[in-house]
Amino acid sequence: MWTGVFPAVTTKFTADDQLDHAEMERCFALQMEAGCDGLIVAGSLGEGPMLSQDEKIEVLKTAQKAAGKKPVLLTVNEPGTREAAAMARRAAKAGANGLMVVPSPIYHTNPAETVAALSAVAAAGDLPVMIYSNRLAYRVDVTIADMEALAKDDRFVAIKESSDDIRRSTDIINHFGDRFDLFTGVDNLAFEALAVGAIGWVAGLVVAFPKETVAIYQLMKAGRREEALAIYRWFRPLLDLDVSTYLVQNLKLVEALVIDTNDRVRMPRQPLAGERRAAVETIVAQALAARPDLSRLSLAKAA
Repeated sequence: MWTGVFPAVTTKFTADDQLDHAEMERCFALQMEAGCDGLIVAGSLGEGPMLSQDEKIEVLKTAQKAAGKKPVLLTVNEPGTREAAAMARRAAKAGANGLMVVPSPIYHTNPAETVAALSAVAAAGDLPVMIYSNRLAYRVDVTIADMEALAKDDRFVAIKESSDDIRRSTDIINHFGDRFDLFTGVDNLAFEALAVGAIGWVAGLVVAFPKETVAIYQLMKAGRREEALAIYRWFRPLLDLDVSTYLVQNLKLVEALVIDTNDRVRMPRQPLAGERRAAVETIVAQALAARPDLSRLSLAKAA
C-alpha cells in the first residue's frame, strides 16, 4: 500500500506557542517538491504527545493541503487506549489516509496488552495502520509474535521498524514475506535497511535535506548502491542527530540553519543552547561545506 520516503514532519509554533500553519505549509511543501511520497504528522519528531487532539487534526489538515493526492498519516500516541481510539476516529473523520500507532508511551504494555490496544485503535479508526515498533523510545517491543497476532487484521498494513537492530528487518521479511510494507524508522540505519529489503523510510533529517534523502532512496531502489552509499556516508553525521533524547531540538535547529525556519519547541522542551547547540551548528556547517552536487545525478532514471 505504501512505499517510499515519508517524512515525520515537525510541528511549527509561533512565538506565543500557537500552531504556525503558514510555516508548516511552506516546510511541508518542500518535502513534496523534493519527491517525497507521503507525510506523517504528530509523531515523536512532530511533538505529538505535546499536542491536543484538536491541534493534531489541525496539523493533519495543513499537511493534507501540502500533500495533495499523496497519503498523509496521523500518529496515534495517546497514553490511554480510550483516548487513542477517540483520536483514531477523529483522524478517520478528517480524511487521514492512515494511522501510525504507538503503544502507550506512559504504560509499558505486556505482549497481550500491546496486541489488544493496537487492535482496539485500528478497529476504532478503521483505517490502514502502520505499526510503530520502537522499543528504545517507548519501552515496548512490538515483537514478531505480536506482529503475527496483528497480521490477522487486514487493517495492519505496514511496520515502522525502529528497534535499532538491523537484523529485525530481515526477521520480519523472512517471517511475513510481503504481508507488511516494511519501513525503516532509524535514520542512521536507513541504507542498511533498504539494502536488506525495506521498501520505505520514515525519515527525520529529510525535513532539512529532502532532496538528499529522496536521492538515497531512489538510487537504492534503482540498484545504484555505490552512488547511494556516497551520499549516505556524507549524511551520516547529520542522521546521527535523529537518534538522541534531543532529536526534536536537534532537527528543528538543523531546519532553522538549512531551510530558514525557526527552532521553537513546546515545553517542557527548550531549544538547544550552549555546547549542545554549538555542536549541532558545527555538524551542519561541515555538512553544508561538503554537500553533494545532486545535479550530477540522473535521478529520473533512479525513480
